[in-house]
Amino acid sequence: MAKSNLDLVDDCDSFPYYQSDPATYFASISTYYQLRVTNHDYAVGYVLPSVAEIFRGLSDWAIDDDERTLTLTAGTTEAERSHIVARTVVAMRETNHFQVLQEWRNELYPVYGRGRELLFNVERCASPLLGVVTYGIHLTAFVRSKDGSMKIWIPRRARNKQTYSGMLDNAVAGGIASGEAPLESLVRECAEEASLPEELVRERAKACGTVTYYYIRDERAGGETRLLQPECQYIYELELPEDVVPKPCDDEVEEFYLLSIEEVQEVMSKAEFKPNCALVMLDFFIRHGILTSENEKDYIEIISRLHRKLEFPTL
Repeated sequence: MAKSNLDLVDDCDSFPYYQSDPATYFASISTYYQLRVTNHDYAVGYVLPSVAEIFRGLSDWAIDDDERTLTLTAGTTEAERSHIVARTVVAMRETNHFQVLQEWRNELYPVYGRGRELLFNVERCASPLLGVVTYGIHLTAFVRSKDGSMKIWIPRRARNKQTYSGMLDNAVAGGIASGEAPLESLVRECAEEASLPEELVRERAKACGTVTYYYIRDERAGGETRLLQPECQYIYELELPEDVVPKPCDDEVEEFYLLSIEEVQEVMSKAEFKPNCALVMLDFFIRHGILTSENEKDYIEIISRLHRKLEFPTL
């Protein structure tokens, strides 16, 4: 059965939505543990009980079952807290506690406080265990023909990738490492994934805001399921000259297709896109007047869900 646009949103923004169903939202929240940092009385992530249990009895960490909190109790600076977090997740990796830690990237993701201060860094593959907000960039690359029609460059993920293998993707996408600006991440990923020259990207790429959602990881993401992954994606678009063709430069992408709007919508309805990439395409369609209140009955809810307010501090 073909998926509606709202179905595609549900596939990615899969944690209960407060505005739609407050009772289910609060019931779901209550089953997790809040991740906190000492002297900061708010959550920076939600942790599964099975994950929180592994922290029980560890030095520098405290569990309160009544309040349902997991607190990093030591460290007064970002460097000290980052060291403790790193030491903890390295030990868990070495003892094979979690499958998700076998996808080690040696790449750090930032975790921020309410004042936008950096609280600590965490290894990328460990971030879903802590349920913290992660950040990335997504680029939609397109061309316009002389008649004004638009076609979009769509890559297929390599079939040997551990996550979402063989699914369709946005032209360029990747995580933003700690200390890296979104534009610099975009330039790097454009070169690595699509062989797009830096000068072209810096000159023509257009920043288009963010897309936010709250994903519950399934088996396609690799590692443990049901881990919570709130994400904020910085969105860019790039109109390419017809003679510029994106080409795979690493082992992330198998090939690129140049598809019409109708062809993109068709493969989206067949759930061939990686879930968060389908959301980015919907955002693109809205910006360009392809998806409107006249042709989409769930238009208002889709817009709201594409820009969901996350419960945790963000940059």
